[in-house]
Amino acid sequence: MSSERAAPPTVEEVTEVLSTVIDPELGSDVVSLGMIPRTEVSTEGQVVVEVRLTISGCPMRAEIKKMVEQRLMVHPGVTKVKLEWSEMNSDERSAAMSTARAAARDRAPETAIGQRCQVLAISSGKGGVGKSSVTVNLAAGLADRGFTVGVLDADIWGFSVPRLLGMSDRLEATEVDGRPRIIPNRRVIGDGVLEVVSTGFLVEESTALMWRGLMLTKAVEQFLRDVAWGDLDYLLIDMPPGTGDVQMGLARLLPRTSLLVVTTPATAAQRVAQRAADMAQRSFLPVLGVIENMSGFICEHGDFHPVFGQGGGQALAEAIDVPLLGSIPIETSVASGGDNGEPVILSRLGAAAETMNEIVDRLLDTVAPPLSSEDELDGCATKILAAFDDAFATEDQRNLANTNSGSGTES
Repeated sequence: MSSERAAPPTVEEVTEVLSTVIDPELGSDVVSLGMIPRTEVSTEGQVVVEVRLTISGCPMRAEIKKMVEQRLMVHPGVTKVKLEWSEMNSDERSAAMSTARAAARDRAPETAIGQRCQVLAISSGKGGVGKSSVTVNLAAGLADRGFTVGVLDADIWGFSVPRLLGMSDRLEATEVDGRPRIIPNRRVIGDGVLEVVSTGFLVEESTALMWRGLMLTKAVEQFLRDVAWGDLDYLLIDMPPGTGDVQMGLARLLPRTSLLVVTTPATAAQRVAQRAADMAQRSFLPVLGVIENMSGFICEHGDFHPVFGQGGGQALAEAIDVPLLGSIPIETSVASGGDNGEPVILSRLGAAAETMNEIVDRLLDTVAPPLSSEDELDGCATKILAAFDDAFATEDQRNLANTNSGSGTES
């Protein structure tokens, strides 16, 4: 006597099963990525699934096929699984990448950076624009105002933060909370303190680090997870130029990072810097503003000479719809301060130091003000409860007003 065949699954059941198939490269399920535009189920139990790949030659095609077939064939009503392949157009591909980045943001791993810390990545599209100098001067300016400021030199290959801050001690590790942690080098500035981590504290300054993408990302990850950072008010990250592995790794590890983009007035630098802003926006990282460095040379007579052109910073700010936070002129004091490990911002002498201090003030006042513990606690749940309280209070007031109004009419 033959047993009765199980009923085939519904299209909804097939979709639910496929939502457990994770694209190995993008890290999200194939349904939410828009990779399954069509499914069909016949009365005989044959399931046809169209899989739309980001590119036709996707190297993960065989693995995706295996996962889809394995999951669907478990259903007793499925007799056969047939896959039909297609390729996404540019709009579908962009939507899939946005979904994947948003999901990666939600799955961000734990780091040693406290929730009330403002994380600012100082970025540029190309090297040679003075990004590291801007980073250490802003960090020193924040510390001088009494804040605890972390400085992470994420420019693993081209580290320069140690020299710019006049720091050279080797990093050491000690046991904290039952496991070894790296202790950042510290420098007191004014009423605040800098906590600094760089590969320059691990190798000689002349040593060439020939690391590839995975090692770079792992180094940044270790600096974020295995360093005993203190109770930071700010963490400034000196990013490597470009839009490579470190930038993408940071977007995954610290999705609450905001960017400050550094450029020079030259049109070429401005166009390249726009790519850094585009990468940030695609990774759901807000860009807070643009800083124009080397805006021009002020000679001893006070005349301004725009040796690298004019307008690049403002043009970039307008192109990405953020404020231009300041234009820092060229002064020999900036270079000599970097060579001597004394950031020029602390001298408060000259146009460059004045502009940098104005940028710090803008950060504190409007662009990235410090977060208090109350800000940290004022999360979504608190705001929702407050909204409910306001709504009920308003409703009670309305009812009371209606009652009073009604009583007055009847009397």
